[in-house]
Amino acid sequence: MRTVAAHLVQILIAALGGLILDAAGIPAAWLSGSALAIVLWGWAGRALPMPRALADAAMLISGASMGAAVTPAAIAAMGRYPSSLVLLVLAVIAISGASALWLTRVSGWRRDDAVLASVPGALSTVLAIAADRNASVAPIAIVQNLRLFVLIALLPSAVVLSGGGAGDALIGQGQPIQSAGAMAFILLGGLAVGLVFKRLNVAAPILLGATLVSTVSHGTEWVSGVIPPVITTGGLVLIGMFIAERFRDIRRSTLRTTLLAALGSFAIGMAVAALFAAVAAWLAGVSFANGLVAFAPGGLEAMTVLALILGLDPLYVGIHHLVRFLGIGLLVPFVVAWLQRGDPPAAE
Repeated sequence: MRTVAAHLVQILIAALGGLILDAAGIPAAWLSGSALAIVLWGWAGRALPMPRALADAAMLISGASMGAAVTPAAIAAMGRYPSSLVLLVLAVIAISGASALWLTRVSGWRRDDAVLASVPGALSTVLAIAADRNASVAPIAIVQNLRLFVLIALLPSAVVLSGGGAGDALIGQGQPIQSAGAMAFILLGGLAVGLVFKRLNVAAPILLGATLVSTVSHGTEWVSGVIPPVITTGGLVLIGMFIAERFRDIRRSTLRTTLLAALGSFAIGMAVAALFAAVAAWLAGVSFANGLVAFAPGGLEAMTVLALILGLDPLYVGIHHLVRFLGIGLLVPFVVAWLQRGDPPAAE
């Protein structure tokens, strides 16, 4: 009972962080506010590991919410995406190269560590590769995690300032609420598909399973309406906690020593991403805000959820991040192995 109570207190702390930022008018307040609150709670030595079931519930709710934004018109728009996806491949190479150059030339990192820290997104895959190749896992994790956290904290405001986001699209004002039967079908169906994806080692399986079921249901107009706002908001609070979890075991002393390298890598990578995003948005016929979030060097789950919150096109954003994740998983192990031929891995 004491552990359950501690988890409930932690959820309330996260919700309070979201409420404070929401009252201040910060975009994506429930996501970024809960993440910030739990990071601070963890640094105070009070945070508990997030139960896997709770993280899966957050992914399930978020996936169901994202699919509700996919209409037949949105699906038809996918014909404009091929050129944008080609640019995405070039952008990943450019972002990784520019960030790695900063880490090697300015921060003095080894080449293989710099490449792994600079790869945009796919954190779990990158860290698994780093451990397998005996790279410097802790600094790589700090650079990757800090990039994601800064994106969650600052990107919503940047998107809204660019005139491309609504900031409260999550609430679904003016749209009908799903019936209890339709919501149960999407959540249970999404969970079933997500468990299949999990057995196949697909990235973010529960999120993608729920998104797929919700997308098909709404795209065929078999189901209409949105998840009740109070449930969706709760899901965002849990997603924020999930993101903050990645900072729980990082020591503040280690963070301080790596901070300059991480911030420089982020700034360079984001500048390159913004340039490619502007061109891709023009080619795909979407707003710059959509391009910016689709090309932002963040994680699959966080960036796709962010697109939903900001009233962007979750289909456009999600496809780009999924393609990037799969490409990274396939290519990065070979790139790192090639680099380590002339730059041996760190000693154990």
